[in-house]
Amino acid sequence: MTETADIPPPLPMRAPTARKWGHARTTLALILREMSARYGRSPGGYVWAVFEPLGMILFLALGFSLLLRTPPLGNNFLLFYATGYLAYGLFQKNARFVMHALNFSRNLLRYPAVTWIDAVMGRWILNSLTEFLVAFILFAGILAVLDTAVSLIFGPILLGFALASLLGGGIGLINCVVQGVFPVWGTIWGIVTRPLFLGSGVIWLYRDLPTGAQDILWWNPLLHITGLVRSGFYPTYEPHYVSVLYVLGWGMVTTALGLLLLRRYHLEILARR
Repeated sequence: MTETADIPPPLPMRAPTARKWGHARTTLALILREMSARYGRSPGGYVWAVFEPLGMILFLALGFSLLLRTPPLGNNFLLFYATGYLAYGLFQKNARFVMHALNFSRNLLRYPAVTWIDAVMGRWILNSLTEFLVAFILFAGILAVLDTAVSLIFGPILLGFALASLLGGGIGLINCVVQGVFPVWGTIWGIVTRPLFLGSGVIWLYRDLPTGAQDILWWNPLLHITGLVRSGFYPTYEPHYVSVLYVLGWGMVTTALGLLLLRRYHLEILARR
């Protein structure tokens, strides 16, 4: 009998499972760090996350109530603009925060336990959960305090916000790569996307536009998202132009492309100063 005959068989490998739990713990730690950095060091903390969109919605409602007798849908300006702005804001903030994920965690990424995917997912998850919470608080407050005469259908609302989160994260991943190569891209992105607010159905309805404008703006996936969310608050509103598959395709393609590009170029981006 050879000496190797007494060697017991190797135990099943647990490295993949341990690695998955390690990524989960690292992502959670990055989320807690982000929460502390973004909200823990300023007076009011999370309160500002609610006041910022509330202030914008109040501004829109007050301004347009002076020009129009009734909102385009329903009987309350505040709810109408909240249904458009909060979903749009989720997209914009996800795109912005994910874009800066590598720079924000640059020092931590020097440690082997922290990977680029942890940094990206930490910011993506935290901002999405924060915006979901803010939307819940604002919608609950508006519906509780004001006489809005609406009947909620939660399916379209949740789906619309989920698509906004996915699309914003996917665009943010691509922007993260572009900004890593061209640092000025962050400023350019902020400028070129300002018209999106006007072209995404936040302050008007698709059906009220001229046919030529409808044909052009239909290609904007954010327009589908705001229409989908509003259909959950106004049952009589039927946005037939909305295509969930179109928006889902945008979100999945941008996310897949962004992940592939980051996997290929994250080391070069981190090596830049």
